[in-house]
Amino acid sequence: MRLMPFVCAAVQSLSLSFAFAAFLLIAMHGAANAVPGDTIYAKPGQLVSTSDGTRLNFYCMGRGSPAVIFDAAEGDWSPAWATVQPQVAKWTRACSYDRAGLGFSGPGPMPRTTERYARELHSALHNAGIQGPYILVGHATGAYPARTFADKYLPEVAGLVLIEGDARDVETSADLAEIWRAINARNLAELRMCRDRVVKGEPLPMPPPPDHPGWMCDDYFYRGLPEKIFSPELNARLLQIAATKIAAYDTLISGVEQRLSDDSYLKEHRTSLGSRPLRIITADHHISDTPSTPVARHLEHVRFNTERKLFQSRLLDLSSNAKQILTQTGPYVQFDRPDIVIAAIREVYDQSKLRLPESREHAPQ
Repeated sequence: MRLMPFVCAAVQSLSLSFAFAAFLLIAMHGAANAVPGDTIYAKPGQLVSTSDGTRLNFYCMGRGSPAVIFDAAEGDWSPAWATVQPQVAKWTRACSYDRAGLGFSGPGPMPRTTERYARELHSALHNAGIQGPYILVGHATGAYPARTFADKYLPEVAGLVLIEGDARDVETSADLAEIWRAINARNLAELRMCRDRVVKGEPLPMPPPPDHPGWMCDDYFYRGLPEKIFSPELNARLLQIAATKIAAYDTLISGVEQRLSDDSYLKEHRTSLGSRPLRIITADHHISDTPSTPVARHLEHVRFNTERKLFQSRLLDLSSNAKQILTQTGPYVQFDRPDIVIAAIREVYDQSKLRLPESREHAPQ
């Protein structure tokens, strides 16, 4: 069971076979419904060095404070915010970035942990002159680096928006824990298979192995490539990236391997946000089924969706100004209902300016 797609990056040239395959895929997806201006994400933005030597790729637009910093799901990068970043930039500075090893960013030291991601982002923001305070927006697994950043650098945080964010550190369901173990095992197996194929130079779309007909490497990226809301130019670059950058697969494999340690970190560092606004956007259907889904698997998915909503609500006690927003969407709320995401960010932005002074807030727990 694949929950969130994984993404990889590269700047190598396309082979003729890959170019032909990419053309066949993208030809089926015209530009009529593409996100306006998404081609800015098809080339590097500003590359910024971090304290450990990693170079992170940033796209910043707009002016104002607090600045909004977007952190995508584990396998995605900056294009995940094409539907909302330009809108937010109309009233404040908005920056998306590619985590180390993904998109146009360089690889980072191993292992890839949520604490390392937070440190790299913090140093890159300072080195790039992107001044705080920051409103952190994290999607899915991107909620972990956002929360870790708040734990480590709380005085620089104005608020958080978590979109269908992982909350494994507060999950107490044995059933859910078993589902996660199966997810991690399956994801590791497929990511390693995809990595081996990329090493061999096999083009996308890669045919699934006979024993796992549902495994498609290009399905790991966003909602599957080509992503229907992206332009042909952006999809072509994403397909190129997914088919060439070996280091990105290493990054993603390490991320899956660090799941338990990341959970432990957030369990041990449950820092109160005080009165800083927190908005938790929860999707109704993290996993969606089809009429052909086996009954047993469907029931497992129903249980997963239900319990995921419950456990996300347990993050509400992190702030005295917290709200959970339920949506009738899939996990990519920013694609299905960007208006909901934009409104939540605007609410956090407005309320952060009215927040009580730091000296009057509750001390971190």
